[in-house]
Amino acid sequence: MTLEIVSTSSWPDHVAGLLADRVAGELDLVVCLPTGSTPLPVYDRLPSALQARGVAVADVTVVALDEFLGLPAGHPARCDEILRRRLLQRLGPAGPRSIGFDVGGLDPDGACAAFDRELGHLGGIDLVVLGLGRNGHVGMNEPGSPPDAPTRAVALAPSTREAAIGYGADPAPTHGVTLGMGAILAAREVWLLATGAAKAEVLGRAMNGPVTSRLPASLLRGHPGLRVLVDDAAAAGLS
Repeated sequence: MTLEIVSTSSWPDHVAGLLADRVAGELDLVVCLPTGSTPLPVYDRLPSALQARGVAVADVTVVALDEFLGLPAGHPARCDEILRRRLLQRLGPAGPRSIGFDVGGLDPDGACAAFDRELGHLGGIDLVVLGLGRNGHVGMNEPGSPPDAPTRAVALAPSTREAAIGYGADPAPTHGVTLGMGAILAAREVWLLATGAAKAEVLGRAMNGPVTSRLPASLLRGHPGLRVLVDDAAAAGLS
């Protein structure tokens, strides 16, 4: 595991630069990206970081990490819409290919199966970027998710539903679909992002406490390509 602690003021630029460098090193990168409040400042800075390095993203594939169920296409709180609005459309017409969950056209199980088939055609995921949920979830792998959990429909924990309200969902969705822990742990690299004092306690437990499915983020510690990128406020909980 690699741990990087960066000052809060420079953290988004630092992570955007690392991601731009990662794309520059593998122009056909298959990268799974989250939504949520933590990565959005990174996405705001990523287009300029790519431009500064002269990096084109036409051959990159962006894979959605998860999606809420029950929200219509184009709803501002949907994960695919947040990712499109905050990053993909800003990368221009020659931007990356994107893969998401067809939760409008298929039933949840069918959407997960189709999603997995597309990942299979790609040969898997090179890099998974994750935010850290307040209850230790990654993606929508809520507490209790085992390390071999498949891509699937899930019931959302109260804290995840509360976060969805913050994105503009009202009422909050009760279920979602997510890339499973099995596929996350099968990726070549995993980056875990955490910022702010509110994440300090759960980050400390995930990195220093027992490895347990009750805290899915702790399962990442067994991945040989884990990189933990946190600001100094979130790092306060680390020993």
